[in-house]
Amino acid sequence: MSKKRVLLAMSGGIDSSVSAYLLKRDGYDVVGVFMRNGASFKSEHTGWHSCCSAEDAYDARRTADILGIPFYILNFEQEFNTIINYFVSEYNRGRTPNPCVMCNKLLKFGKLFEYANGLDADTIATGHYARVEHLNTNGNGDRFLLKRGKDPSKDQSYALFGLSQLQLARTLFPVGNYLKQEVREIALRENLPAKDKPESQEICFIPDDNYGRLLAEKVPENISEGIVRTMDGKVVGKHSGYQLFTIGQRKGLGIALGKPAYVVDINAEENTVTIGDDKDLLREIMLVRNVNWVSIEPPDIGTHIRADSKIRYNHTAAQSEVEVLKGNSVLVQFARPQRAVTPGQAAVFYQDDVVIGGGWIEKGDK
Repeated sequence: MSKKRVLLAMSGGIDSSVSAYLLKRDGYDVVGVFMRNGASFKSEHTGWHSCCSAEDAYDARRTADILGIPFYILNFEQEFNTIINYFVSEYNRGRTPNPCVMCNKLLKFGKLFEYANGLDADTIATGHYARVEHLNTNGNGDRFLLKRGKDPSKDQSYALFGLSQLQLARTLFPVGNYLKQEVREIALRENLPAKDKPESQEICFIPDDNYGRLLAEKVPENISEGIVRTMDGKVVGKHSGYQLFTIGQRKGLGIALGKPAYVVDINAEENTVTIGDDKDLLREIMLVRNVNWVSIEPPDIGTHIRADSKIRYNHTAAQSEVEVLKGNSVLVQFARPQRAVTPGQAAVFYQDDVVIGGGWIEKGDK
């Protein structure tokens, strides 16, 4: 009986490296691939920084060699430009993008499946901290549930809501059933090259987490001075580009009011930034568009669903009621007002550990 072939996305980091080890241990025919995105931007402190760098590719190849699995480098530079253009476009609209979610949808679980088909791979795998559960629905067709990873501090299911049932059926998350500490212990025990590699905390193509530099390089003509005003309309200063702000931001406002102030609203058309108190950030409802029901059948229009809604990666999902609207949208009513509901970010809906769906925040309201 032939082994099941799995195409594993390898970044050179500890999670995908341990994933490779676990898959090989469990008898899979593993093929490692490194996605070369080709993005390179100037860093103030470290010089030129490349996304998915040659060093990362080298670490991934070393891991593949140690484990005795074939390894390929795929050139996704053209496709990755789509992610960068989306990122820039969202900031120009006064929204705060989430490129990791978009990259998962378009590249890691989009283009990668095309390569998997070409290599006759049954499944693909990544180093995400998430789980997939196969649910037999008693003759009504199988369903696959996207679930939180075992380690709540590392769970990445939020960034995977855009997957389809067909993709979930062919996806493995080898480290999803492990705690991060357990993953580190495996890497140390097996002496994998990434065993001491630090975790990346930044967006992969933004060195020093300074996205303003990228915007200045890409669309300098769109960044211009505008006014900063308070909730009552009083002009209290100027900004050097609304694209450089996000909802809930406190640092770097350049405004002294004698009390803490936060970005409450960004108006791209008027080139204005509105600031206010922390309480001004609270929202009771939000409109979410382009919803994908990843683990359940799309509900009928008018259906009300109780779910915990997560409005950014490090947000504790909040109790809410989700009303299904026409046009692939939902209206979310929070049990308690939530802080800094940010247009452009993903809103993801959970029932217990299951991701039932998610979409993109259009706006929040009181």
